[in-house]
Amino acid sequence: MIGGVTVGALIVAFVVTVLELTEVVALVFALSADATTVRHGALGATAGTAVVALVALGTGAAILAVPHAWLLWASAVVLAAFAVFLFRSTLKTYRRARAAQAGSPSPPPSRVALQFAGGFTVGAVESTEVVVVLLALTAAGEGGSAILGSVAGGICLVAAAALVHDRIRRIKTVWLKLGATAMVLAFAVFWTGEAAGLRWPGADLVLVPLFVASLLVVRGALELRLRADRPAPRPGGPA
Repeated sequence: MIGGVTVGALIVAFVVTVLELTEVVALVFALSADATTVRHGALGATAGTAVVALVALGTGAAILAVPHAWLLWASAVVLAAFAVFLFRSTLKTYRRARAAQAGSPSPPPSRVALQFAGGFTVGAVESTEVVVVLLALTAAGEGGSAILGSVAGGICLVAAAALVHDRIRRIKTVWLKLGATAMVLAFAVFWTGEAAGLRWPGADLVLVPLFVASLLVVRGALELRLRADRPAPRPGGPA
């Protein structure tokens, strides 16, 4: 203990906060891949996190009475819907790129409400998992250290996201949308499995192969749609 702060509890809260909320940051970027700003997704994630934090502060362990599966199902449904929307937008981007049209066409209008809803449910789900750990530390008499570690982790993560924001937004649109669609789909599958009671091997680490598999599926689906766009050869024309 240093200055009334238990280092172990502080580190645990810090690490858990960074690990869980990193997923929130990644998904906010993914949800905003089709928009000119991450503001709406970020506001949704902030609102979701704030609601869970206020409930935890106001009612303590009562938040554990809310079935976690409800949040998982809601988030999975919203992410799946956004994955479909983002796939269609990605397909349009690939079509424009392959057609090599002159100029820089403006991106299609984004769905602000869906971005906010996606950010909200993502923030609520991940912050609930953080709160579970913080309540356990608080029950052990380490509430101050737990809150301090969690706040420090959140500040560091927000600062890191602000630093890399511009670089992420500079990624070519086709690549960014492809990766974002795959990421949203991977999380939708992951949370659907968790909501259904499935125990994923490797816990959160299974997101890596899920992302790779989603990337292959999305890229394959795009290629099939792009091939369907090609005009059929005329009879008697060159083979």
